[in-house]
Amino acid sequence: MRVESGWRSMESRGSVPARPVPYEGVWRFDAPAVDVSVPQARHAVRDLIERQGVPVEDDILQGLLLIVSELVTNAVRHAALLSPELAVEVAVGAEWIRVAVEDNHPYRPTALVTDHAQTGGRGLLLVREITAEAGGTCDVEHTAGGGKIIWAALPLKTQL
Repeated sequence: MRVESGWRSMESRGSVPARPVPYEGVWRFDAPAVDVSVPQARHAVRDLIERQGVPVEDDILQGLLLIVSELVTNAVRHAALLSPELAVEVAVGAEWIRVAVEDNHPYRPTALVTDHAQTGGRGLLLVREITAEAGGTCDVEHTAGGGKIIWAALPLKTQL
């Protein structure tokens, strides 16, 4: 069932740690691979984090939301032809948060080097830099169905 914004209802698949923290869990949003899904994904992730009471530092949250925007934009711009739908997954642990964007396009993107003559093409480079600066990690994985998942995991608090 779709809500008016184009997002399907949110599913909580919750994790089962030994002593779960109230905000831990896994949520997945499905959306069409169209431009309007970019701000919708960003707002849905921000609203989820607020609603769950995830104690994420503001700098980390802002970086995370930029990562969501970049990853969804990549899926919309480069995968929509073969993957008319995409999925955004948010997983929250006691000390980290992971966002992932999945599509069914087989092409595995690479982060480009900075070319000042280009007006675009720096999204994955930006994701990699934001993730590294926060003390997190990111990667691209293939799915069993031939698509890909691009993800970034960040600590909830700035690493000293």
